[in-house]
Amino acid sequence: MTILWAVIAGLVVGLLAKLVLPGRQPVPLWLTVLVGAAGAVLGNAAASYLGVRHTAGIDWIRHALQVGVAAVLIALVSPGYARRHR
Repeated sequence: MTILWAVIAGLVVGLLAKLVLPGRQPVPLWLTVLVGAAGAVLGNAAASYLGVRHTAGIDWIRHALQVGVAAVLIALVSPGYARRHR
């Protein structure tokens, strides 16, 4: 069940990250899920480091960090994937 939640979180975070970035990213869905999951994990680590992982109510700062890290990762991965699959 944990793997299923990781895939769902990776999908949501990855798609939100693609929406934040300008233009079109030629990254397939499976890579979006992987990068989104990595962004979620690294965003959680950054939130823990900054001391904002657990707050009262919805953890908006943690979620923003997750999407931000995933956006950076997609921006880094996208040109390499596009160049490789032309």
